[in-house]
Amino acid sequence: MLVFVLLIIVSFVFYFYYKTKQFRAVLPIRKKWYGATASFSLGAFMLFFGINQLFVFQTAVTYIIAGIFIVLGLAMMVTNYKAAKHYHQFVAEEARLNQ
Repeated sequence: MLVFVLLIIVSFVFYFYYKTKQFRAVLPIRKKWYGATASFSLGAFMLFFGINQLFVFQTAVTYIIAGIFIVLGLAMMVTNYKAAKHYHQFVAEEARLNQ
């Protein structure tokens, strides 16, 4: 499935982008926000990779491994979405205080 391949590539590019932004950020809350957003993208990568594997290979081992990837990807996405939403509230306030 070409759609899942494109989603895998896009989610990995977003992961790399936000991880780089996290590394270069100076302010601590902004760094945490970038880290949570990067981890959300990594969870999306794992989810799409697991779904893609279901279409590529059809063996029992593949179903087990893909299921693990899908569950872990969803868990990472939910957890880091909540964290990014929490940290996003304080990013503007932190920038205003540090000017």
